[in-house]
Amino acid sequence: MAQAGTVDRILDTAEVLFAQKGFAETSLRAITSKAGVNLAAVNYHFGSKESLIQAVFERFLKPFCAHLDNMMSELEAHPAEISLERLLATLSKSALAVQRGEPQRVAIFFRLSGLAYSQAQGHLRRFFREHYGDVFRRFLRLLAVAVPDVPPMEVFWRVHFALGATIFTLSGMDPLRAICRSDFGVEVSPQQVDERLLAFVAGGIRATVSAS
Repeated sequence: MAQAGTVDRILDTAEVLFAQKGFAETSLRAITSKAGVNLAAVNYHFGSKESLIQAVFERFLKPFCAHLDNMMSELEAHPAEISLERLLATLSKSALAVQRGEPQRVAIFFRLSGLAYSQAQGHLRRFFREHYGDVFRRFLRLLAVAVPDVPPMEVFWRVHFALGATIFTLSGMDPLRAICRSDFGVEVSPQQVDERLLAFVAGGIRATVSAS
């Protein structure tokens, strides 16, 4: 139990510091100091900073991918009912379900995801591909069914554009809601932001393919 508590404390601290400062800028010493553990504990449980970064993502991705996999099985059982909106909703529901519906934890996950793209972390791409590649390839196959008129290379670009919009929106949910409150005098819930985002993403993925 004590060891489990130590691991959770290290991971809790690491994910927050990584999200705030970035991977390269966050030292193991900063993590151990804030977590109240010694460096030997990090080395014992994780072995290296790279492994710690991977463990932070695994804590998010393992339950998320398991939940998403189950939901995709339900979709595949009724292929005639597969739509882009339903497929995107499975992603959103899976993210919220495994983070216990806590917007702050969802924000941390997407902030970390953005850093995984913007900072040089080649080991993460290998880690994602080896451990979760099958789930995401399955999702892309269903996406191709949902938008059969969009060519594969166009799907690639649109998925990444959609991912960028999702990372920006969900990692900055609170500031965006505050701006909306200030500029329009309207209080928007996290669920309403999510609904607007899904509509925007669906429209972008489904948009008419340019002839050029």
